Order: sequence, then structure tokens, then C-alpha cells
Amino acid sequence: MIERYSNPRMSYIWQDEFKFKTMLDIEVFVLEALAKEKKIPLQAVSRIKKKAKFDLKQIRKIEEKTQHDVVAFVTNVSQYIGQDAQYFHLGLTSSDILDTTLGVQLKAVSDILIEDVQQLLKILAKKAKAYKDMVCIGRTHGVHAEPVTFGLKLALWYDEMRRNLERLKLAKEEISVGKISGAVGTFANIDPCVEEFVCRKLGLRPAKISTQIIQRDIYAVFMARLAIIGSSLEKFAIEIRHLQRTEVLEAEEPFAKGQKGSSAMPHKRNPVICERICGLSRILRGNSIVAMENIALWHERDISHSSTERLIMPDSTLALDYMLNKFIQVIEGLEVYPQNMLANLVKTHGLIFSQRVLLALMDKGLPRMKAYDLVQCSAMKTWKEGADFKKNLLKDNRVSKYLSEEEMDKIFDLNYYLRNIGKIFKRLGL
Repeated sequence: MIERYSNPRMSYIWQDEFKFKTMLDIEVFVLEALAKEKKIPLQAVSRIKKKAKFDLKQIRKIEEKTQHDVVAFVTNVSQYIGQDAQYFHLGLTSSDILDTTLGVQLKAVSDILIEDVQQLLKILAKKAKAYKDMVCIGRTHGVHAEPVTFGLKLALWYDEMRRNLERLKLAKEEISVGKISGAVGTFANIDPCVEEFVCRKLGLRPAKISTQIIQRDIYAVFMARLAIIGSSLEKFAIEIRHLQRTEVLEAEEPFAKGQKGSSAMPHKRNPVICERICGLSRILRGNSIVAMENIALWHERDISHSSTERLIMPDSTLALDYMLNKFIQVIEGLEVYPQNMLANLVKTHGLIFSQRVLLALMDKGLPRMKAYDLVQCSAMKTWKEGADFKKNLLKDNRVSKYLSEEEMDKIFDLNYYLRNIGKIFKRLGL
């Protein structure tokens, strides 16, 4: 992921420094386990722990020749260890180190993402309660439907992000896995107790069974969950983008002092953060497809997944971390315009009460379709002429003979639509 969309804390986990440090930790834990089993001298392990280090520049230089990053790493560390290098990487294959390192990395990035979501949940809860009773129009197909509240929109996002938090926690548990089982997963040259020891030291669980690698369905699920969370953020961002349109302007992402919306038009206040979130969510979905295609490998392993994972896993976790932090900024600084909400609410001249009229006529004994046709007749007249819907209904003798003006006033009561908002918030624990 380019620096523009990378936060330093997340970015560090994918840097070579963190990667090779973790690889060295794993190699040392393997040595400790082997010494515990009396496979190698304990004194050799002590000497190795004192001498073992790596040089990133030297690793890259060696890799130019070997075309193999793990061989380059082992070669470089061995140069520092000296004679005891005969015990280093003993009985291991590259993927023992790489996949176990990946488990450490994914566990670490999951912790950051979980923190991000928890922070967003706090802000969504606060804002939902603040706007709980702020009435606005609900829309279906982009067309005015019936009244809701702005707080209810945010409460729905809060509930969805709670589900996403649980998805992340499950994802963290699933990908916190390592393997030290050798070239084809049979423990031919290393005992299973070594794998158990190393994974315990790293806070991972051993894969119950592996080939040369941990099976890629585990990572595909992780990537799919990231994509789902990104899609949720996209949904929220799209809503804000629609509400920010000039003709609507019910809510607007924050616009900082000195910010420029356009190089050509000084008046512009564009929803650029929300648009960016929508764009990056496409990356997450695309990467999740690649992760699924990595599941099917040849026999006990081929390397076709490796190159893609070096891109999709850092990019997806970096992107989602960035998206979450940006959306936190949007919600914290969200501009809300209640007067515009009320102005939009009455734009259809009362058409939003049509279902209540329909139900009232049915209560009077009219068949549904007859009642529907009567209400629709006045509704279409209101659409075309812009006249008041209630007046059109009362002028229609086919309607007014069932519903009096007093009854109609009760039907057109806005509070009727909002009477259960508190119950919904109670269900959510807000």
C-alpha cells in the first residue's frame, strides 16, 4: 500500500525489520525446543542467542544471488553465529518460518483493527444518541418513503459495526496459527513438540495438520471478513455522500479550514474522504477474491500464492486501518443540518403519510386494492400538480366519506412514525 493510505503503526508490522525479527525469534524458539529435547547442546543455543542478528542490506544483497529470501536470511544470520550455525534452521523448511511469521503479523494487525472498530463504535453510539430524535425522511430507491430519525441511521451503523467487531475477533482467532512441520507436513525431521513449543511462545496455536504450508482457506476467510467490513464502511460513506448532495444537504463530512475542494471551483466542498473509502473498499473485495484463488495449490504446495500474499495482506490490512481511522474522523466532525432535514421532509407535500391513509381506509372496511387505488389517485395528483396531499384526499368524496378532517389530521401526525424509536435503541443497548 502506498504511503498516502498507510498509518505508521500498521505499516511497521509489514516492514522487513519486523518480519525478519519475528523470523529470528522463531528460529531461536526452535533451538530452545530442540535443546529441551536434548537434540542440540544447550550451550550452543546460549551462544547463538548472544550472537544472532541480521542486516537488512546484507539480506537483500544475498537474495539478489540466491533468489530466495529465507535462504538469504539464514545465510546472513549464520555469518554472525559462526560455528554454531550448523544448528540454525535445523530440520526446517522455509514455510515453517514464513507461515508462522505470517501468523504473528496477522495477529498483530488484527489487534490494531479491533481497536479501530472499538473506537468507531464508541463514536457511533455517542452520535446515535445525540441525534436519536432528529427527524428526517427515510428513502427507498432514493425516493422519499416515510419518516425516520438521523440517530436511527447511526444506530443501524453501530449495530452493523458490532457484528464486524465479532467478525474481526473470530478472524484473529482463526489466523493466529503457526506450523513447524517440515517440507510436506509430516514432521519427518522435527518433532511435533517443537511446533507446540514455538507456537505457545508466540501466542499462536499449532495447525492441526499442514502440508508444507498452512492451508489457505484460513487466510481466505480472514480476507473475506476484511472485505465485508470495508463494504460496511462503503455503505455508510455512500449514505453521507448522498446526504451531502447540494439538493439534499442534510449531512456533510467535515471540511477543514484551508481545505480546497477543487483546483478550478473555489466554492466546492466535496465528500472526498467518503469517496476515498468507497474506492478502497473495492481493493479489499478484489483482494479477497485473490485470497480465495490461493486456496487451490498443487499437491503439498506450490508457490503461486506467495507473490500475491506479499501484496494483498499488507494492502488490505493497511487500507482497512486507514479507512476506519478516516471514517472515525468523518463521524466525529460530521456536519448535520436539521433545518434541511425538515425542509426535505415536507417536499412531497404530505405524500409520506400515504400508507397511514391506506391503512385507515382499510380499517373502515375497504378492500386493500380499492383503498390503494383511492390513495394513489390523490397521490399521483399531488406528484403532478404539487398540491397538498391531505387537501387532495379531502376533496375526493370517495375518501372523505370514510375519513373526516379530524381523522385525517391524526393520520398526518409525524410523531406516530417515531413512537418506537426508543424501543429500537433499547434493543441495541443504546
